[in-house]
Amino acid sequence: MRTVPATINRPPYALTGNPGPSISSNIRTEEEIQRMRLAGNAAAEVLLEVEEFIQPGVTTDRIDQEIHESILARDAYPSPLNYRGYPKSVCTSVNEVICHGIPDSRPLVDGDIVNVDVTIYMGEVHGDTSVTFFVGDVDQESKRLVFETRAALYAGIDSVKPGEPINAIGSAIEKHARQHDLGVVREFIGHGIGTEFHSGLQIKHYYDPYDSTVIVPGMTFTIEPMLTLGSPVCEMWDDDWTAVTRDGSRTAQFEHTLLVTEEGVEILTVTRDGVAPADEILKLNN
Repeated sequence: MRTVPATINRPPYALTGNPGPSISSNIRTEEEIQRMRLAGNAAAEVLLEVEEFIQPGVTTDRIDQEIHESILARDAYPSPLNYRGYPKSVCTSVNEVICHGIPDSRPLVDGDIVNVDVTIYMGEVHGDTSVTFFVGDVDQESKRLVFETRAALYAGIDSVKPGEPINAIGSAIEKHARQHDLGVVREFIGHGIGTEFHSGLQIKHYYDPYDSTVIVPGMTFTIEPMLTLGSPVCEMWDDDWTAVTRDGSRTAQFEHTLLVTEEGVEILTVTRDGVAPADEILKLNN
């Protein structure tokens, strides 16, 4: 684990690794929302900064180092660090790794795809966002997977409306995935977020007819679909973190932190200029 200066404010789990049970409300106060905008801005800016390091020969541990230092430079804490014992400051998930890949000494190679998942604790709230990057020259099927996963994220975001059931999100994502012959991972889902890294809300990326929680203004949560070229069935490595597709097929993920408003939804994980990493990075690689 990388070190964090004592002057930086830490989340409650930073020393013990145990976040405890979720106790926060699903609805954020106006003051919390404003702090979440700032944390979301910072997370988006860090994710954009790492783009220059996504190239063949760079290790995922180097990516972790760069992100760690970038977060500290903002007087913030990398939320994954020691969360339930997680040993690094960011998640890097390469090719068949669905999520929670631990940065290590493996260098990226030409043709890889890699999801980089950044979460920042700033102002006593969290901002969480991720993008799947291309490494060098990527094959067309992998490109299709990445672009359609981003499109599935926005299909889910477009379905967020006050008064609607929360399962509308999963319905929209699953419909898009099926239209493009992609699998939807079910074991890992979006989550409530705010003063806690993961609060009580669960955001499934598939349709669950029994999930009738009503979307209301003031809710903050992530949508982060994980889609696959092959079977979405997954298994865990013995590090108890890394989830991979059982058949070895490639997988992609995109994520935003969102606020439900009276009119619909606001994306919190954009830069102060309103740039979304999911859009800017793929525009550069299109």
